[in-house]
Amino acid sequence: MRYVTIQYLSLASLCLLLTACASSVTPPERYMLPTTPAVSAPSQPLGTLQLRSPRLAHYLDVDGIIMQLDDITLNEARQHQWAESIGRQLERSLRTQLATAMPTLQVVRDDGSAKQALTLMIEVDQFQGRYDGYAVTSGQWQLRSPDNELLALNSFSAETVLDQDGYPALVRALGESWSSVATQIANDIRINSYFE
Repeated sequence: MRYVTIQYLSLASLCLLLTACASSVTPPERYMLPTTPAVSAPSQPLGTLQLRSPRLAHYLDVDGIIMQLDDITLNEARQHQWAESIGRQLERSLRTQLATAMPTLQVVRDDGSAKQALTLMIEVDQFQGRYDGYAVTSGQWQLRSPDNELLALNSFSAETVLDQDGYPALVRALGESWSSVATQIANDIRINSYFE
């Protein structure tokens, strides 16, 4: 009888220990890109620019924030994750920033309803922290006519130095790099007068 009691107590202690270990698992930190205030659409826009959802390099289309450890090694963070798909965040941020930079245009999500709109398509090849303390983003964008004629095809890249260590600083720097990309695209569209 005494042996059974000791065995029972040992089993109960083990269960308590496992429960304590299981409950001490820290949930991951979740991050959103910095947001910019939305602007009102113009009452009489000069044209409509529709933004297709960005195509991400496969290694970027994950929950964890990507850190480049050296020239060839990438690491997806387990404890530092995007709160929402990074593709959706990039699309929403770019749409807002383009609308702010080009207030005479109506900038909308590409849902197929804007038949006379020009379409902006984005491919993102890099969107990560880098071992030398920079947040980097690069890729390519193209602008197409309502008839799917290629009007422009350009690369983009931006690097922002982190002002301190840590993932919050990295996320803010990535947001700043993405803002630089939006500015580059808006400037190219304005300079080439695609809507006149």
